[in-house]
Amino acid sequence: MAENHPHWLRKENTDQTKASFPELFFDLVFVFALIQLSETLSDDFSFGIAAEAVLFIFALWWVWIHTTWVMDLLDTEIEPVRLLLFTLMFCGIVMAIALPEAFKGMGLVFAVAYSAMQVSRSLFALYAFRRGDPASFMAFFRITAWLTISSTFWITGGLSEPHVRVVLWIVALVVEYTGPTVRYWVPLIGASPRETLDIDGEHLAERSALFVIIALGETILTTGKHTFSNLETEGTPWVLCFSFLTTVLMWWIYFHDGQERAADKAEGTSKPQTTAQYLFTYGHLPIVGGIIFTAVGEDFSLAHPYEPGTYNFALAQLGGPILFLAGTMWMKRVSSRVLPYSHVFGIGLLTASFTLVPFVANFVIQALSGAILLVVAVWEYVALKHLRRSAA
Repeated sequence: MAENHPHWLRKENTDQTKASFPELFFDLVFVFALIQLSETLSDDFSFGIAAEAVLFIFALWWVWIHTTWVMDLLDTEIEPVRLLLFTLMFCGIVMAIALPEAFKGMGLVFAVAYSAMQVSRSLFALYAFRRGDPASFMAFFRITAWLTISSTFWITGGLSEPHVRVVLWIVALVVEYTGPTVRYWVPLIGASPRETLDIDGEHLAERSALFVIIALGETILTTGKHTFSNLETEGTPWVLCFSFLTTVLMWWIYFHDGQERAADKAEGTSKPQTTAQYLFTYGHLPIVGGIIFTAVGEDFSLAHPYEPGTYNFALAQLGGPILFLAGTMWMKRVSSRVLPYSHVFGIGLLTASFTLVPFVANFVIQALSGAILLVVAVWEYVALKHLRRSAA
């Protein structure tokens, strides 16, 4: 690919499997965005707010993963690409600032910032491929067309009343999430051929893992902040221990075996683009969403440890780990073709735990969630150890 456009695209003879410093710098914006989202949820976690949060999680993940795909194809060590990342960072900061009030007075600001990130990045890639592979150029032409349509819904929603806004923004996300599944079909020119983009699966795997680290780091930041503000509340030290245990166990369940398998699968497959879509573009969404909701549940448990449990916050306390286990189960199933029964068992236990919610305090729900994740982690560890001994 280097001979097509040596100044813009990733060099084939360059090791870019590792995340570059500009990419890591770009990720800082999403630390801020996730903290904004988590604090908004912990302030008022009603069913309606939870539904809005799902929309924001979809949006934040989509703009990040699309940027990651484009950076996988470009040379992030050259000035034009770095300037693109800095521009996207500024738009991301504006988007994160507007996020808590996106369904109130800052809807248009959020919509414009989000759309600017999506369309400008796609136009940049289109320009970068203007002298490159014609199939890749046309792929980004199709992507730009789809993102332009979705941006129309985003901005129109930002100009509308809140009850109309949510409908238009859902339509925008449906457009964006549908695009890859139909290979960005456009009238007259059709769909993009399969395996068009020369992606580096190992790089995408590492970048996705780093976003999981960002999400887990956000749980530690918010938990620490709420612990400090609730030091005089009885029970806070216990909830802090349970929350930290939950975070460590989610890290273990994701990284102990699954992440490495996903990276090997993405790098060794004959269909890297399709595999990366299954494993990362769509497969990591429930993982990240589950971590975010778990952080919200931990915050609420720290603030109200002895209050009786409620179903709306149980959606975060128990639903977050359920989402996380479902996502990691999918990742491990796709990468190894082996269904981790420990995850199935954990999801079943967490789901059954909803029956206890009205009868126990919040700290008990938090402890139960952590205990179930511990069972899953130990089960999987023992099973993998036994499997490796049998293979040896």
